[in-house]
Amino acid sequence: MIRMTANEIRRSFLKFFASHGHRIVPSSPLVPGDDPTLLFTNAGMNQFKDAFLGKERREYTRATTAQKCMRVSGKHNDLENVGPSLRHHTFFEMLGNFSFGDYFKADAIPYAWSLLTGVWKLPAERLHATVFAGEGGIPRDEEAYTVWRQFVPADRIMELGLDENFWSMGDTGPCGRCSEIHFFRGDHLPCPVPVCRGVSCSCDRFVEVWNNVFMEFDRRQDGRLTPLPAPSIDTGMGLERITSVLQDKLSNYDTDLFTPIIRRIEELTPARYGPLHPGAPSSVPDVSVRVVADHLRAMTFLIADGAVPSNEWRGYVLRKIMRRAMRHGKHLGVTQPFLHQLVGVIAREMGDAYPEVRSHREAIQHTILAEEQRFDAVLSEGLPKLEAEITAASKVLAGDKAFRLYDTFGLPLDFIEDIAASQGVAVDREGFEKAMETQRRQARAKSTFEAGRADEFVFTGEESRAQLESAGDRFEGYTTTLVQGVPVLALFDEHRRQVDELTEGQPGFLVLERTPFYLEAGGQVSDSGQIRSEATGAQATVEGLSRGGPSLPRVHRVRVTGGRFHVRDLVTAEVDRETRDATRRNHTATHLLHAALRQVLGSHVKQAGSLVAPDRLRFDFIHFGAVTDDEIQRIERIVNREIYRNAPVETEVRPTEDAIAAGAMALFGEKYGDRVRVVSIPDFSLELCGGTHCTATGDIGLFLIVQESGIAAGTRRIEAVTGAVAIEYVQRQRALVSGVLDALNVRGEQGVEAVQRLQADVKRLTREGSQLKMKLATGAGSADAGASHDEAIEVAGVRVVARRVEGLDRGALRDLADTLKSRLHAGIVVLGAATGGKASIVVAVSAELRGRAPAGQIVKQLAPIVGGGGGGRADFAEAGGKNPERLDEMLAQSRQVIERLLTTTAPSA
Repeated sequence: MIRMTANEIRRSFLKFFASHGHRIVPSSPLVPGDDPTLLFTNAGMNQFKDAFLGKERREYTRATTAQKCMRVSGKHNDLENVGPSLRHHTFFEMLGNFSFGDYFKADAIPYAWSLLTGVWKLPAERLHATVFAGEGGIPRDEEAYTVWRQFVPADRIMELGLDENFWSMGDTGPCGRCSEIHFFRGDHLPCPVPVCRGVSCSCDRFVEVWNNVFMEFDRRQDGRLTPLPAPSIDTGMGLERITSVLQDKLSNYDTDLFTPIIRRIEELTPARYGPLHPGAPSSVPDVSVRVVADHLRAMTFLIADGAVPSNEWRGYVLRKIMRRAMRHGKHLGVTQPFLHQLVGVIAREMGDAYPEVRSHREAIQHTILAEEQRFDAVLSEGLPKLEAEITAASKVLAGDKAFRLYDTFGLPLDFIEDIAASQGVAVDREGFEKAMETQRRQARAKSTFEAGRADEFVFTGEESRAQLESAGDRFEGYTTTLVQGVPVLALFDEHRRQVDELTEGQPGFLVLERTPFYLEAGGQVSDSGQIRSEATGAQATVEGLSRGGPSLPRVHRVRVTGGRFHVRDLVTAEVDRETRDATRRNHTATHLLHAALRQVLGSHVKQAGSLVAPDRLRFDFIHFGAVTDDEIQRIERIVNREIYRNAPVETEVRPTEDAIAAGAMALFGEKYGDRVRVVSIPDFSLELCGGTHCTATGDIGLFLIVQESGIAAGTRRIEAVTGAVAIEYVQRQRALVSGVLDALNVRGEQGVEAVQRLQADVKRLTREGSQLKMKLATGAGSADAGASHDEAIEVAGVRVVARRVEGLDRGALRDLADTLKSRLHAGIVVLGAATGGKASIVVAVSAELRGRAPAGQIVKQLAPIVGGGGGGRADFAEAGGKNPERLDEMLAQSRQVIERLLTTTAPSA
C-alpha cells in the first residue's frame, strides 16, 4: 500500500476519475436549500438527485466529487455512536464518482478495482466484494456478480439482502442495488464470535471502503419502485475509512484527519489522548476527546455553510452537536470556552479543499464562542430548575417537563439524563422526543414554500406533460417587460387540474411559451402584471408565479378579468413596469448593502436570507452584536456614495467555478448549476445572482436604513427603502419632527434640549407627587402622624394594620409597608391597592413575628380572594390579582388569617 496523507488521498481520487472523463464538481453545501426532504446533505449523490431522475440536464454525464456530509437524523443517524466508536462520525467526507446514463456496472466496478489496486496498491487478495442476493421481489444482481468474477474468486464474493446491499437516499427518490468492497485487516484482530462471519461480521477484521450503488429505480410515495429513465452510477467512499486503511490505523481518529485536532485539544485541556501516548489506558476522557474532535468538524462546516444554532430544525441539531461537545469538554476538565480556539486547526488542515472554512473562520469562531458563553449561562440558570424538577419527580422525570427544561433553558437531553441518573431518577425519553417532534413539525410548517411541486399539477395525460417539458422555461425578463405574440401552452384551474379554457372571474394558472415575468427566487418576489389577447379581448391579472416542476416552465397564477383564454391563443404578457423598477432598485441596493456591511463590520458578514420587494428590502446576515448607530450611518454613506457614482451594473454568464474563484459571493441555500449569472458593480460588488437589476447604481436614487434588529443568535436583520419610498419615508419623518418642534414651540436645534428639560420636569414632579402621596398615606408631618398606632388593631396579642391605599404604585406600596412596620415596632402590616385595574397586596412582618406568621403564608391565603397568587419571604411578601373590587373583603379576612397563624404557633419563650 502507498502511504498518503488524507489531503493526498482526496486529490488522488478526484484526479483518477478526472483522467477517465469525469467532471470534478465542487461539494454542495451541507444545508440543502433546494430539497425540503433533507435535514442535511447526507450523501454525494444529493446534489445530483434531479439528474438521476432525468429532471435536470447537465453539461456532462460523468462527475466526481469530494462531498461534505452529515448523518445525524433518521436512519442515517450516527450521533450516539460518536465517541464510543472508532469509526462513526457526524461529519464526514464522501468521495464519489457518478454516471448519468453513461456507463454502468461493467465500467464502475473496474474503475474501483483499478484505483484501489493499481493506483493505491492495496493487496488484491485482501479485497472482498458483496452483491445483492435478491429479496422482496427484486432479483439477484447477476450482472454485478459476473463482473466481479473477473477480479476475485467466488469465495470472496458474498451475496447479501436488502438491509446491506440495497441503497436509497431517503423514504423516496433514487435507489438501487449495490455492491460493496471490503478490506480485510487481518486475523490478528479479535472477533467476538467463534467463527468470523466475514464482511457481515461486526468485528474489526473487515472494513467497508467502497459502495457502488447502481441507480436503477425511483421510489415513489406509495413505496413502488419505477425504473429510472437511464440507469446510472452513484458510488461512495468515506475518506475517513479509506485513510485509516492506507495509513494502517484501526481507528479513524488515529489518522491525520483527526490527530492535529486532538493535539490542539491536549494543548487547551488537561486531557491526554491514550492512542497518542502509548501505554496510557483508554478511558472516558478518550471518548470525550473523540466527541469533541468529531463535533468540532461538524459545527465548523455547518456554520461555514450558513447554519446558525437555534431551537428549530437544523439549528436545533447544530446546537445539540455543539452542546454535546461542550458537555464532553467539561469531562476533560475544561472550565472556560475553548471550542472556538480549535477552529484554526480545521481552517489550516482543510482550507485548501474547502475554502469556505478559511474565508469564514472569523464568523465560525464568533458563533461558537457565543454559543459556549450561552451554554455556561444556561447551566447557571437552568441547573437549579432541573434539580427542582428531579426532586419533585421521585422516580421518573416526565418527558414534557424535560422538554420544557430544554426548550426554555436550553438544557440538552443527555445532560438532563446524566444529572437525573446521578440522583436515581429516569427520564421519559419517549415523551421528550414526542414533544420535540411536535415542535419540529410546527417549525417545518412555517418554512414551507408556497410554490407548488411538480406532482401538484394534474395533467390530462403524459403526452401533455412531455410537451411542456420539451418547451423548457424561457425567461426574457432581463431585457424586456413586454413580450407579444406568445402562445399559451397550457391552462390549469384553481385546483391545478389541466383544463381547456379559463373564463372571466375564474382564478387559475397559465403557461406561456416565453415570458417576461420573474419567478420568485433568491429573495426577490415574483413580478405582477397583465396577460391579454388583442384578438379575443381576453384579459387576466398576473398575481404571482410558481414553479411547475424541475423540467417544466414557470406557471403564471392569474385571475381572468375579461373574456376567455384557450390553449394556443396568442397573447401579450406585460410586467407592471413601475413595480419591476422599484424591485430592481431594491435588489441592486441589496448587493451594495452586502458589500458595505463587509467593509464596515468585517469579512465575517455573510448573507443568511433576504427579501427583495417593490416597497422595501430586508437583509439577514451573520454578525455577533447589534450594529451601532455610527456603523449604520457609515453603511448608509457608503451605499449612497456608490449610488452617486452611478456605476454600471454589469451581468454575464460564467462557469460557476470560475465565478466563485474570481470572488463572487454565493447566496446561502441557493442551488447553482454549471453556469451562473454574475452581477457586478465594478470595484465594489461581485455576486452570483439570477435576479433583475438596475442598469446603473444611480437608478436607485436614495438608500435609507429604517431598522436594525436581531432575529436569532448571531444573526442580524437590516430593513431599508430606496427610491420614491425612501423619499416618502424622509418626508414622513420630517413631518413628525416638525410636529414635535411646533408642539414644543422651539426651533430644530433646540428640540433635544427642550425634550430633556421636559423629561427632567416629569421626573421631578413624579418624585414630588410620590412623596406627597406617601406623606398623606402615613400621616407624616400632620396631626395624623401616629395614625399607624391609632388604626392598628390587636390580633392575638399582636398589633396589625390592614388598610386600603389609593394612588400608590407597587414600589410606593412596598415603601409604605416598611414605614408602617417600623412604626409598629413589633407588628404586621397588610396593604391593598387597586392599580391599573388589578389588585396589589403587600404584607410586611416584624422580625420578632416571622416564625409565627410568615408574610409568604399570609399572602398565599389572601391572594386567591382577589383572584391571584403570590409569595415571598417570611418578613415580606406580595401578590397580585385580577379582582380589585374584592380588596375590602381581603383586608377584612386578613385579620382571621393572621389570627389562625398566630394562635397555632405559640410565642417562643
